[in-house]
Amino acid sequence: MNRAMLHRIAIAFGCAALVAGPALAEEPARLSGYNANISESSVSGISSGAFMAIQFGTAWSSVIKGVGIVAGGPFWCAKADADDFINGFTLPVMTATGSCMSGPLPDLSAFFAKADAKSASGDIDSLQFVSRQKIYIFHGYNDAVVKRPVTDATAAFYRHYLGETNRGNLYYQTTIGAGHSLVVAQDPHKNGPNDCRDNAAPFIDACGYDQAGIILQHIYGALNAPNRGQLTGTTKRFDQSAYTRPDDPGPLSLGDTGFVFVPRPCENGEACRVHIALHGCRQDAGDIDRRFIDNTGYNSWADTNHLIVLYPQTASSSLLPFNPEACWDWWSYINHEDSYVTKSGSQIRTIKAMVDALTARATPAPAPAAAPNSLTVIDTSDTGADLAWTAQAGTTAYRVRRAGADGQFAVLGDVAGPSFADSGLTPQTAYRWRISPVANGIEDPAFMEAAASTRAVPPPCENPGSCAIGK
Repeated sequence: MNRAMLHRIAIAFGCAALVAGPALAEEPARLSGYNANISESSVSGISSGAFMAIQFGTAWSSVIKGVGIVAGGPFWCAKADADDFINGFTLPVMTATGSCMSGPLPDLSAFFAKADAKSASGDIDSLQFVSRQKIYIFHGYNDAVVKRPVTDATAAFYRHYLGETNRGNLYYQTTIGAGHSLVVAQDPHKNGPNDCRDNAAPFIDACGYDQAGIILQHIYGALNAPNRGQLTGTTKRFDQSAYTRPDDPGPLSLGDTGFVFVPRPCENGEACRVHIALHGCRQDAGDIDRRFIDNTGYNSWADTNHLIVLYPQTASSSLLPFNPEACWDWWSYINHEDSYVTKSGSQIRTIKAMVDALTARATPAPAPAAAPNSLTVIDTSDTGADLAWTAQAGTTAYRVRRAGADGQFAVLGDVAGPSFADSGLTPQTAYRWRISPVANGIEDPAFMEAAASTRAVPPPCENPGSCAIGK
């Protein structure tokens, strides 16, 4: 494997200095089990973590109800296969640092064929489960690392499996002027995030945009407001070697220690859900300490919404595997076979073992406490809007209607689950939406209503990282 190629990954995904974080609660080596239904689990990630989120969410789509993707390419993007590593171990990493970052990826047939073959063989779950997942995709127009053609390909990959019936499950945001980063809402001079258009460590940019909250609500529906003060839950360390067995963490380029945030009600046995948050290259605890864990906003939302947040950790490795930037394995640097995108992939099976441990004490129980019964427009782009509301017991679907300038509501369709991504809208235009519960084909006359305006089309951005931030 060519060190120069991996150095391109170092430049692309950056590095960060260690930053001290608050003390952690002392914890036993293994994860505790909680009353969390594994089929209510979800995953999100940034950059290499986004590639892994897609791999994990596709491999285990039967238990992953939603995937959040920030600057990531489609399933099997690097096209790593055993034959690719015969001569110098170079082809997959060249693809990973080439077209999987800059594009174009016009022909997706190879990605569909690989996913279909792995599904048919049972190496990943049936792709019918992907068709019901809630998908959030993000490209910041100041991203100088992963270009928009790559995330366009990711959107096309999911649209292929969602089909027209479930098109409202996918929300694609491209109008925020963020650099290559997980985006947060707070002022850039507090808690360490960068300015909005930065493409530098720690790859957490403040754009007045609460990305963690939007991802979680797109997946789960309207949630209670986040806790912006002192959290009542606890961040815990755990020994990752308990979940890499029979391997040690090092040969899998994983850290010895992982982290998990557990809200107090979950500790007390109340029904909860698990979200997996995957950092990018050089965002692991060995490089930036707890900044990804503490400063990205997931815990604030989790604290008030019965959400356990799992933060698995990679580690840099300079021998075998050669992964000096602590990236997640999305070009098969561990075993040089295509199993890295399947259930048996070393890192995927490790994360699944962690989720299994966290959900080990699930019992039939009421769903976690919901937010007030209301419809909310949680985000808008220039041509889309993301709607979320509270799930209602006994409902089998929700009917979505939209009204434009003429004030006349038209049915857009039915959706399963309490969120809907509208698309094909006109920029800078006001719209209204109505959501009605449907039970066994019968529509409830009661409805929820909300209104919002779409954003302006961003100006052309020829030099990402230096383009103006729109309002």
